[in-house]
Amino acid sequence: MLLVLVMAAALWGIGAAMGTPRRLRWGMIAGLWAAVTLAHLVLPTGHPIRAATGEEAALWLMLGGAAALVLVYRAGLGRLRARAGAREAEAAQAAEAQAPKPLFSQSELDRYARHIVLRELGGPGQKALKQARVLVIGAGGLGSPALLYLAAAGVGTIGVIDDDEVDNSNLQRQVIHRDADIGLPKVQSAMQAMQAQNPNVVVRPYQRRLTREIAAELFAEYDLILDGTDNFETRYLANATAALHGNPLISGALSQWEGQVSVFDPAHGAPCYECVFPEAPAPGLAPSCAEAGVLGPLPGVVGAMMAAEAVKIVTGAGTPLRGEMLIYDALYGESRKIALTRRADCPVCGEKGDRDDQPAAG
Repeated sequence: MLLVLVMAAALWGIGAAMGTPRRLRWGMIAGLWAAVTLAHLVLPTGHPIRAATGEEAALWLMLGGAAALVLVYRAGLGRLRARAGAREAEAAQAAEAQAPKPLFSQSELDRYARHIVLRELGGPGQKALKQARVLVIGAGGLGSPALLYLAAAGVGTIGVIDDDEVDNSNLQRQVIHRDADIGLPKVQSAMQAMQAQNPNVVVRPYQRRLTREIAAELFAEYDLILDGTDNFETRYLANATAALHGNPLISGALSQWEGQVSVFDPAHGAPCYECVFPEAPAPGLAPSCAEAGVLGPLPGVVGAMMAAEAVKIVTGAGTPLRGEMLIYDALYGESRKIALTRRADCPVCGEKGDRDDQPAAG
């Protein structure tokens, strides 16, 4: 038996010196055991090989059985450990899936850091912006800067409705569009610019005109409306629909060197647009930008003010221009505010505000 043990040790040592894998070395020793056991079973009693290896086969059979038990035990233990590991991994995955995901990625936190450090905004304010839904009517002079700043500020969902296409004459003031965008629908051009500026926002383009048929259903999907249109028909429709749904309406307007912005919000005690402007001006009294001209940077100033009012309303910071109109005169570098009051007889938000021509709620 000592001879066999010496041979096994020699096989193990030679295999280790040659870099043979452990499993192969155990295989060679198992082969030696099998050869010795077979010899004991086949050769007659007294044979020199049997005499040199212990005479009786029972010893080798017991040794092999013990080794087999050890191997079976180790294999079973390995399987149990593997099952336990798999269960732990599944439990960890389930816990990770159920755990609330962070609202902001690290990239977003870096992007909005200047907002978050503002005492009036902070983390809660930035969270409110990400969860906000804002609709901008018009992707022209006023809509261009407002849309860009809303996207930069991190407003989560931004809708933009406009039926126009980018024209060369727009590029003097409509900074969201580029020369290469001429001929594209303005909502598509605006969407590309906003997504390029901030890929974290969702942009919903509506390439059509705002009409009575769609206004109520569309406004119901948003928290806040910005009106940057240049015609009174759409202004009155937006005002009536916003008042019906309780949406604050941020309205801007331009004329040559002067711009104005106000927040019409009857749901919070402020007047609506029709309280201040009961009737559209007669033809020729309020010429369009194409007819009267407009300073290129002026829409940027007023549109940025509209975006600032939107941020204030969404986050609850500061005092929005409810019941006030801010007028900016770029020619003389002056600004002033005037107070606005509700009219009890306003057909939109007054005590008898139940007009037949209001858009039906969707």
